[in-house]
Amino acid sequence: MSGHLGLSEALWVLLLGSLLGLELIGKVPPTLHTPLMSGANAISGITLLAALTLISQAASPALRAVGAVALGFALFNVVGGFLVTDRMLAMFRRKEST
Repeated sequence: MSGHLGLSEALWVLLLGSLLGLELIGKVPPTLHTPLMSGANAISGITLLAALTLISQAASPALRAVGAVALGFALFNVVGGFLVTDRMLAMFRRKEST
């Protein structure tokens, strides 16, 4: 076994991971979404590394495309997480008196 995923296996992993993530996030109460954001950003950082590894070791252009899609989604998630965290922290800043 070469250790490389074929296109069909990579698409199955993407599909099952997406469905699992959708199911899990739907079960989280709204009060826990903000505390879980830092964990989600860390996981997305790991996803960034995995996507870059997939792109660099892809055996075919189709697998490079799957890696590029994964990289795009992970980047979107990390940037969105930082924007939401920044907005949340802004709510706790003291208002400047004028």
